[in-house]
Amino acid sequence: MRLTSIQERFAAQVLRTPDAIAVVDGQRRVSYRELDAEADRLAARLADRGARPQTPVAVLLERSADVVVAFLATLRVGAAYLPLHLAHPDERIRQILDRSDATLALTHAATADRPLPIGIRTLRVDGTSEAGAPPAVPARPDGVAYVMYTSGSTGQPKGVAVTHRGVLDLVADPCWDSGRHDVVPMLAPHAFSVSTYEVWVPLLRGGRVVVAPPGVPDPATLRRLIRDHGVTGLHLTAGLFRVLADEDPTCLSGAREVLTGGDVVSAEAVRGVLEHCPDLTVRATYGQTEATLFTMHAPMTASTPPSGAVPMGSPLHGVGHRVLDERLAPVPDGVVGELYLSGERLAWGYPDAPDLTAESFVADPYGPPGQRMFRTGDLVRRDADGVLHFCGRANDQVKIRGFRVELAEVEAALETHPSVAHAAVLAVPAPGGDRRLVGFVVPAGDPVDTADLTVHVGRRLPDYMTPSVVVTLDRLPLTSNGKVDRRALPVPELTAPASGRAPATERERALCEIFADVLGMPQVGPDDSFFDLGGQSLQAMRLVSRIRSVLGLEVTIDVVFDAPSPAALARHLDPVAA
Repeated sequence: MRLTSIQERFAAQVLRTPDAIAVVDGQRRVSYRELDAEADRLAARLADRGARPQTPVAVLLERSADVVVAFLATLRVGAAYLPLHLAHPDERIRQILDRSDATLALTHAATADRPLPIGIRTLRVDGTSEAGAPPAVPARPDGVAYVMYTSGSTGQPKGVAVTHRGVLDLVADPCWDSGRHDVVPMLAPHAFSVSTYEVWVPLLRGGRVVVAPPGVPDPATLRRLIRDHGVTGLHLTAGLFRVLADEDPTCLSGAREVLTGGDVVSAEAVRGVLEHCPDLTVRATYGQTEATLFTMHAPMTASTPPSGAVPMGSPLHGVGHRVLDERLAPVPDGVVGELYLSGERLAWGYPDAPDLTAESFVADPYGPPGQRMFRTGDLVRRDADGVLHFCGRANDQVKIRGFRVELAEVEAALETHPSVAHAAVLAVPAPGGDRRLVGFVVPAGDPVDTADLTVHVGRRLPDYMTPSVVVTLDRLPLTSNGKVDRRALPVPELTAPASGRAPATERERALCEIFADVLGMPQVGPDDSFFDLGGQSLQAMRLVSRIRSVLGLEVTIDVVFDAPSPAALARHLDPVAA
């Protein structure tokens, strides 16, 4: 009998290995049988609170084993889980819930106080109320399993509805048959589509999910997870992979395979990791939420390192792809065209944006009747061996820290400020291979207070979508057809503002130099905030590593967030001297 839903596939795995460990969360070890029972209890409570088939249930939880329980329980009542990112501002979460039609949210004690829209009822996952048996809900392979929200080109976030069929097709891919993904850490935010790999690939194949500690994993955390839990496979964003390759590539020793993607993968970083971990396979991955995560891959080993740029690779099993021109005609090998995807992994669409669904999911003129293609917006070329290479974007979407960002949504947020008449946004290169957003605004009347504007946008958008710098212009440059001419925008030099004083101690001076080096700036003052200068979490990891190597001092990323200036960090490191 063919299993047609995630919950059916999981139930079959419970029967095969009931006593095997399914999830490890700190000292908590949950067997398949126990996970099944916990999901059943929560599913019954969900049904009692009104969760119904094909309705979204928001998951507002900290990273924990309860996230897996929540996903399974939601699917058991036939509903779709809608994971929310706790790091997002309250207004962003409210905006997503307003667009999603969700009426129920699963929370923890630590998240129960987040302000939610009127009409959203909450249910504590760690509650103790009793409930009966969950209802029996018929499985539907084309039913929606989850809805994930991404940046939208219309100025609003858009939800992507992914089906059970898409997830099961991903899990069944032969690339997981190697056994290299039997023990996988949950590292990504569960509102990020990589959680589909981190949860369902191991669980639906009899493996184990290891819940990582909160925050961005540093080298010491990864080394400990791999060593203590026998991690075999993991996913790292291209940015995090590059930082680890620069700072401590040996932290990946012991793992069998590392997946990396979400942005251009550094060939130098791959070669560095393989040099220090010769038994490791590094697999570059490419995909979108609209195609249930991974669609292309390029495995690399110590004997087959990348000689040039890392390619997008070849399609995974069952993934259809075409490289087409503007008229949807195939282009020859070696010629740049736009990539279109087809197959079982395509999402249902955007439930809150039917017009965008029709624009992005189009009829496949080369497939059987009824087959659709997803327009990726990525420009690629295919070489003589059938391998795809990324060449750019056909629209204004960019990648920041592995997250896709529609510049139109950032521009719309800037224009909600009463002092802004018009706005444009660019993604510009930054030190370390990263990119930062720069906003350009035209005042509506009085001068724009750029500091207030940045705070205003930060209340609406995640930090990775908030411009690092805002530039005021008299007008935006336009092309001959009236569109913003982004190439004519005056990109500023990302420099630190004058801090008003010189370093007072030798430690402050050394930290100022380290801050400037990591941020790629000529100088940083002792009272300048790392994050106000555009620093991000991956750069904070570099900062911690540089402090360790230059000063021989141990600092965690959490300390950098609490003491983000050289002076504050100096006081933390040497409170007596301060």
